[in-house]
Amino acid sequence: MSNNIYLPYLVTIEKITEEAPGVKTFRLKFNNEEEGLNFQFKTGQFAEYSVFGEGESTFCIASPHTRNGYVECTFRQSGRVTTALANLEEGDVIGFRGPYGNTFPIDRWKGKNLVFIAGGIALPPMRSVIWSCLDNRPDHNEITIFYGAKTVSDLVYKHELEEWKNRPDVNLYLTVDPGGQTAEWKGEVGFVPSVVEKAAPDSVNTIAIVCGPPIMIKNTFPVLKKLGFTDDNIFTTLENRMKCGFGKCGRCNVGKTYVCKDGPVFTAAQLAKLPNEY
Repeated sequence: MSNNIYLPYLVTIEKITEEAPGVKTFRLKFNNEEEGLNFQFKTGQFAEYSVFGEGESTFCIASPHTRNGYVECTFRQSGRVTTALANLEEGDVIGFRGPYGNTFPIDRWKGKNLVFIAGGIALPPMRSVIWSCLDNRPDHNEITIFYGAKTVSDLVYKHELEEWKNRPDVNLYLTVDPGGQTAEWKGEVGFVPSVVEKAAPDSVNTIAIVCGPPIMIKNTFPVLKKLGFTDDNIFTTLENRMKCGFGKCGRCNVGKTYVCKDGPVFTAAQLAKLPNEY
């Protein structure tokens, strides 16, 4: 790859999956086979995805680092670039540059219980961690997943949720906001933090990973602390703050911290030292 830090890889959209209204997943394959073979990343990192002539958007890499040969991203159509991405078809070529940012310290979680807590479109960064851990399942003890969305149709990765539900080595709690259920819905009805509090996962030897809208994170942290989780054992990702990838544009900063360079993964203990701007 060129020494030009702004020059992206060329990748082809190999597969498009419609996840929810306005939400798609792209599976991307490197046009240069050698670049694809040499590309490495760790779960938690993010990248810039560009439509030539339109611009680029920042998303996490939603696929696990345990699987090679492709990368995946999941996005919601919301602005100019994401609309341009949404209008693309399988076989189209886009730009991809990365990976950027720090990672979830999965290697330090061996032998621990893991509790994943996600809301809405924030499951994609969590998905990378979940599958990386499931692909090395003997490394971890109990795995519990809490996931909620506004409505049943807004739940993403429905086929994978079904797979996780049927796995004997995964505890899955699905919930939708009050009024978002259908007649066929058999999961929980309520906001994610209340479902976590009701289930009361054991905090002993347990890591909690939280990702969701800021209000969900804000309301989930007190629940976890009430259950006995320490700030050092609660992790989250501030993906919504990421911009250029290098900390050069100055739009990702929270106080003196640049999320693109110092994050996006933080513990609750680290967040407690930052201004309440995230």
